[in-house]
Amino acid sequence: MNFQVIDPGKPISLFVKNILVFEDQQPLQKTVLPFFADGYPGIIFHETTNGLLVNPYNVMMAPLFLYGQTIKPIELEMTSAYKLIIFQLCPFMIKGLLNIMPSQLTDNCYDLHQLQNGEKVVKNLQRTTSTKKRIEIIGTFLLSILQEKQEGIDSAITFALKKIIDQKGQLSVKEIHEELNLTERTFERRFVKAVGIPAKKFARIIQFQESLEQLTVKEYTRLSDIVYENGFADQSHFIKVFKAFTGKTPLAFSSRK
Repeated sequence: MNFQVIDPGKPISLFVKNILVFEDQQPLQKTVLPFFADGYPGIIFHETTNGLLVNPYNVMMAPLFLYGQTIKPIELEMTSAYKLIIFQLCPFMIKGLLNIMPSQLTDNCYDLHQLQNGEKVVKNLQRTTSTKKRIEIIGTFLLSILQEKQEGIDSAITFALKKIIDQKGQLSVKEIHEELNLTERTFERRFVKAVGIPAKKFARIIQFQESLEQLTVKEYTRLSDIVYENGFADQSHFIKVFKAFTGKTPLAFSSRK
């Protein structure tokens, strides 16, 4: 499998974190890609012979779709050659794109064929094999939607998101809403409206992602190194959080083939 992380570049870098490309041209080969909570919604375009199946939901996906905050672990299954292009969006982008409550897309997806010009965009994506051209098409599509919607961005929540990400999830929500001079109730209401999940859960996801990366690249001597470097109260707390997002204990995850 070939994997790339592509810098989105201006102007879409204002609302796109990364562009990920997964590709394997081996025919008649089953591929399963696990995905876990990372705090970012996104857009996926896939080119597959036999389609893209999302498990455990057992749902075949449209060629171009938007997904919201992912809390439960999922697997993308392909049984043929494939190419996936994934736009990781900033956490507040769902409302700007669809003008719906982001919570409606938590652990859910939206077929972008349903948007104006969506079907035309999919046809344009399928007419070319160039990854660069496809990225340009999706980026232009996103910009056109945002220009039409012209939805205001909650600057306080944008500040909170940046702070949570910069601090790797290791800070209290109370600290943030007090710095913003907002009551806890007002802050949480605005956070859920913009992001789709509560601030505490978002911070936990970012904290989990940091530990997942450390575990994946094996940058630790003992499990307790990960526990305390990532701000977990103790090892049992870390195991509980890790299993909630992956369905596996850290030991089972690190020993998987």
